[in-house]
Amino acid sequence: MSDNFRASLLMVITMAGFSVEDLLIKILATTVPVGQILFMLGIGGALFFALISLVLRKSLWSDALWSGPFALRSAGEMISTMLGVTALTLIPLSLASSILQAAPLLVTIGASLFLGEKVGWRRWSAIAVGLAGVLLVLRPGSEGFNPAVWLAVLAVIALAARDLATRATSTRLTTLQLTFWGYALSIIAGAVVYIVMGQPAVTMTGKDWMIFLFAQALGITFYYTLTLALRIGEASLVVPFRYSRLIFALALGVLVLDETIDGWMVLGLILLTASGLYTLLRESRLSRQARRASLAAAGPV
Repeated sequence: MSDNFRASLLMVITMAGFSVEDLLIKILATTVPVGQILFMLGIGGALFFALISLVLRKSLWSDALWSGPFALRSAGEMISTMLGVTALTLIPLSLASSILQAAPLLVTIGASLFLGEKVGWRRWSAIAVGLAGVLLVLRPGSEGFNPAVWLAVLAVIALAARDLATRATSTRLTTLQLTFWGYALSIIAGAVVYIVMGQPAVTMTGKDWMIFLFAQALGITFYYTLTLALRIGEASLVVPFRYSRLIFALALGVLVLDETIDGWMVLGLILLTASGLYTLLRESRLSRQARRASLAAAGPV
């Protein structure tokens, strides 16, 4: 079994795990306020990775934490967490997961506008098709339109900003440090949501605790496997498998939550997924060409 095959399989398993975590959070939110859930998930994750840092004797602090890119990444992380989880509790799981698939397209747009990366007509065409797919999924003027979907739209914009900032974040920041501070920011996000929504904290039942602990364990486990998959395989081959999350989310939404999916939504998802995959593969191809040209220009060593 090749590294790429193992990494791709691990990515699919990871996406299935994240989908189940989303389902559990959505179920838990029917009895526990969203702010309280975020606050507790942040504390649990931060404590876990703090313990890992103690065991490994790795510092969670770095001077790079004061940099502009990390500040922007942190803001994107916190906003996407607050809005994304809140939207997940207010709209169908299948719809929330569908909107999140627009993130790669927005990253490409942002890279062109803010990082000076060149984007050719092929990728701009793919982006236009993908955004048309998003409109078909949302259908903002339709009779059954839920205004809460705009929370998911804003969340995916913040998520794209986070990913763009990550590209500029110092390589001195380790995965462990980024993960710890990501969970630490969830604590702040939970407190903000708690204050804004004004929902009083509740005493969780034994069932609530079981759901919460399972969701916490899934989040921590599959954050690790996501990082592992990207490290043992080629990103250009592994990253497209992130779209498998959509399949799992749709299945869970229909089978567990009794959600419905119409033909327009299916067409929109096809356009969105196809454009996203094309964009990822095109960027990978151009990256390989650039590396080969750089090596050729350097000449023999």
